[in-house]
Formats: sequence, C-alpha cells, structure tokens
Amino acid sequence: MERSTVLQLDGQEVAVRDAVRGDLPALLAMLADDPLGASRDPVADADVDVEPYLAAFAAIDKDPAYRLLVCESAGRVVAMLQLSFIPGLSRRGAWRAQIEAVRTHADFRGLGLGRGFIQWAIELARDGGCSLVQLTTDKSRSDAHRFYERLGFEASHEGMKLVL
Repeated sequence: MERSTVLQLDGQEVAVRDAVRGDLPALLAMLADDPLGASRDPVADADVDVEPYLAAFAAIDKDPAYRLLVCESAGRVVAMLQLSFIPGLSRRGAWRAQIEAVRTHADFRGLGLGRGFIQWAIELARDGGCSLVQLTTDKSRSDAHRFYERLGFEASHEGMKLVL
C-alpha cells in the first residue's frame, strides 16, 4: 500500500503520511481541540500521563491492520485520522475499513483538506480489498454529519457504546 502522497489544496501541497511518534504532541492537541475531545483527552494539563497514548501509538504502529495517518503542511501536522482494516464473516467474508479520530486543525478547516484526506483514505481501503468503509461520529457533531453525507456516507446504523 502507498505510504504517502501529496494533496493539492488551493495551490498548496499537503503531504499525507503515516504518523510517527514525534507527531504525538500535535495529534493530542488536535484531539483536545474541541469540547468533546477536551472532556475525554485533557492533554493540556501539565500533569497528564502520556504513557497510555504512547502505548496506543506503539500498538497501532506495529500492526499493519491499523494506520494512523496525518496531513502535514510546511512541516506542521494539520489533520489526522485512524484507518483500521477489519475482516468479517458478513457480506460474504468482506473486509471493511473503519475511519475514526478524524481531526483537522482549525486553521485548515473549510479549505477542502478534509474532503481530500477522507477520499484518499477511501482509496486506501479500496486498494486494501475492502468492500465497505464505515465511520463513527458523535451524535452531537451535526456539521460532521453533513460533511460525511456530502462524501456519500449514509447514516445506516445506530451505534452504541458501553464505557468500561
């Protein structure tokens, strides 16, 4: 699978690549840069324990079924998403791709970066043999719902979670 590419964004090049450990501070800042993320990932706190994040990054990084992808502009990480490849028995043993943890830095929202990034991830899924791409988004994120619908996603299922 292709490990990196370049997206054109209003004449500016944005590199798409797999995240590296050194990207973690920027990724955590993006996760915390909204009301939902701030309540779940309070990384702005000086005494936050980053070990769980480092362990999660290491697990994602070593397993080829998981990709933590970033967009980089002028040496700065400006978007992220996690793409997971999941085998299944349903749909005649079809593989599916799961997109989650989608974030775009506030300075880059509304410029078409998200559209290009998601479309690139969809092509990665297609190239990886997936017949379905699914994603999760919090019910309160109505702007995100409209964004995903414009990309062709349908709200076909009701998701549920149980916090442990």
